[in-house]
Amino acid sequence: MAINQDIVGRIYPPAGTYTVGREKIREFAAAVKAESALHFDVEAAQAAGYADLIAPPTFAIILAQKADAALIQDSEAGIDFSRVVHAEQRFTHHRPIVAGDELLTELHVDSVRVMGAGAMLTTREEIMTLNAEAVATCISSLLVRAED
Repeated sequence: MAINQDIVGRIYPPAGTYTVGREKIREFAAAVKAESALHFDVEAAQAAGYADLIAPPTFAIILAQKADAALIQDSEAGIDFSRVVHAEQRFTHHRPIVAGDELLTELHVDSVRVMGAGAMLTTREEIMTLNAEAVATCISSLLVRAED
């Protein structure tokens, strides 16, 4: 099944709230070898002017991928996840992600470009607080390989 080009412009609402925890930040920072004390030490983060630990910039990928799942699981989209290659990821941060944040992620399908029998799919994940304060925008490009 080919990707349904009619999904361009589709918006998938937030699937639920993601609460950012201190340990999640610490675990992610350790995994990506981010060494700043702002990711591990609450007192250091507060001394730097933050309410709590701040997440490394790429932490937003956790929320982006959770939102992408709605699209991948949408049978109308026609995406075979076994054929997906993550081609590119970009982040624009409007403010740091901080421990204690309760975040929502809305997924926008911005484009589908057919490439032979495959396609390049570009999505945009808008991460925001419960009060609709913009936190981060993630742009994801997924290559959906053609069937053999």
